[in-house]
Amino acid sequence: MLSGLFRGSALGRGVQKLPSILGSEGPARVFATGVPVAQAAAATATGNKPSLLKEFLVYRWDPDTPDKPAYKSYKVDINNCGPMMLDVLLKIKDEQDQSLVLRRSCREGICGSCAMNIDGTNALACLCEVDRNPSKATKVAPLPHMFVVKDLVVDMSNFYSQYKSIKPYLQKKSMDSGGKEWAQTQEERKKLDGLYECILCACCSTSCPSYWWNSDKYLGPATLLQAYRWVVDSRDDYTTDRLKYLEDPFRMYRCKTIMNCAQVCPKGLNPGKAIAKLKQIVHTGKVV
Repeated sequence: MLSGLFRGSALGRGVQKLPSILGSEGPARVFATGVPVAQAAAATATGNKPSLLKEFLVYRWDPDTPDKPAYKSYKVDINNCGPMMLDVLLKIKDEQDQSLVLRRSCREGICGSCAMNIDGTNALACLCEVDRNPSKATKVAPLPHMFVVKDLVVDMSNFYSQYKSIKPYLQKKSMDSGGKEWAQTQEERKKLDGLYECILCACCSTSCPSYWWNSDKYLGPATLLQAYRWVVDSRDDYTTDRLKYLEDPFRMYRCKTIMNCAQVCPKGLNPGKAIAKLKQIVHTGKVV
């Protein structure tokens, strides 16, 4: 019928070609019964799996309302959803509650935006797989011991201010390189591995009890990891000044090597080890 309406047109020729691709009933099935076909496509995408509902308890708080913070329950068909917690949260936001607020960007564990606390452990929602046990509710909360802006979004101002305080950039006594790069040997470059990969998601710092207690003075694992990254950079000329800034009863020495930081880092880094090396450098005066 539709091919008759558009006979001779490009659209008509396209419709006439569809049977060869979709079968003899292709066009009628596509155009006349579009909704069932979409449902069939969705079923095919999920492997024709039966519905599997799972409860998710998501922290909700709106500063513009008098309501106290509370966990709100949502049920999601995890057989009709992506495998990661970010998929679940976006499905809730898209299909059940558009007022839900969260940060997200890259979806690939690169930007660090979607850091939150999932079932008691800090993680990136885009890298955290959904627990497929339908009898156990999954609890989602903002990063702990941070001021909440709204729902799952926390105020990162203090965290970024601390990062800024260590001057996380190359410092040279003379910026005149003579038109050449400041080169490193392979051994010198290798010292930066396990340090530069930090994405500043704050999973480590907000899992650290010392940071919970003294976040106004203690710089925290993430910032100290980056401080060590610049201390051991062979191209930097201000190592002594960097160490003097860190040699403070609170900025660095509040670390008690609890090592929660290393357990939760989504990039597999070890801030605790970097902090221990910083202490060793301050004590011995030798870069290690």
